[in-house]
Amino acid sequence: MQSLAMIENWPVPTAAAAVVRADGTLAGAHGPTDRRFALASVTKPLAAYAALVAYEEGAVELDEPAGPEGSTVRHLLAHTSGLAFDEHRVTSAPGTRRLYSNAGFEVLGDHIAKATDIPFAEYLRQAVLEPLGMTATALEGECSPAKDGVSTVDDLVRFAAEVQAPRLLDARTVAAAMTVTYPGLKGVLPGYGHQNPNDWGLGFEIRDSKSPHWTGSSSSPRTFGHFGQAGTFLWVDPDAGAACVALTDRPFGPWAVEVWPPFTDAVLAEL
Repeated sequence: MQSLAMIENWPVPTAAAAVVRADGTLAGAHGPTDRRFALASVTKPLAAYAALVAYEEGAVELDEPAGPEGSTVRHLLAHTSGLAFDEHRVTSAPGTRRLYSNAGFEVLGDHIAKATDIPFAEYLRQAVLEPLGMTATALEGECSPAKDGVSTVDDLVRFAAEVQAPRLLDARTVAAAMTVTYPGLKGVLPGYGHQNPNDWGLGFEIRDSKSPHWTGSSSSPRTFGHFGQAGTFLWVDPDAGAACVALTDRPFGPWAVEVWPPFTDAVLAEL
C-alpha cells in the first residue's frame, strides 16, 4: 500500500505501520514492523481484551462491584466509574460522566488479579498475548494496564486480526465491546477536548460523530480503537473491513493531530 509510505514524512525519529484486512491478510506494511515501541494508552485495548477473557472464563462478571462504591467492571472498562484521570479519587457518581481514567484501568487490573490469583501482566500474557503469538508484547515497568505496554506493529497486527475475526472470545462479546456503553455521556477525549457525546465501548473508543478526531474524515462512525500519548494508534473500521496500526517514538502532540487524519483517509481510499 503506497499510502503507508506517508509515515516517512512524519516529524518523528522512527515510525512503523501496517494494515490488516478482516480476513487476517496483510494489506501492507512499512517501516521497522519488528521494532518494539512504548504503546502508552494503546495498552488499554489489550488489557480490556484480557478482562473480557476473564469474563468469559467466569472469573469476573461485567456487572459485579469493582472500584468506587456503585461502580462495576463494566463501568471501569467504559471509563464511567467516576475515578479521576490519573488519581484514585472519585469525582462523580458511576455511570454519569465519561471520565477517561488511567486509574480506572489500574483498579480493573487489580480486580482481575485478585479474582484469578494471577498478576495482571501474567494474566494478559496467558489470556491474550501467548495464544495470539504476540511474543514481543508485554507490560513493563510498573505494569500498569492503562499505559505500560510495549509491542511491535507485527504483534499488533495479530491483535487487530483477532478483534476483526475473534478466536479467543465469542464474537458476541467482541460486538458488545465495540458497542456504545452508557450512551449519551459527555466527556473529554484526551488531546481533542470536550465531546458530546464522548462514546466508548468496553475498553475501545468508538468514533461515531466526534469532531475533531484522530481518525480520518472518511472513517466510518463504527470505527473503534485507541491512540496513545507515545504517538501510537490502532483503529478498526468495520465498514472498510480493515484495521491499521501505527507506532512511533515521538510523544503525541500537534504533529499527530495534523498528520494522522490525512494518513487514515489515504489508507481508506486505497482499500
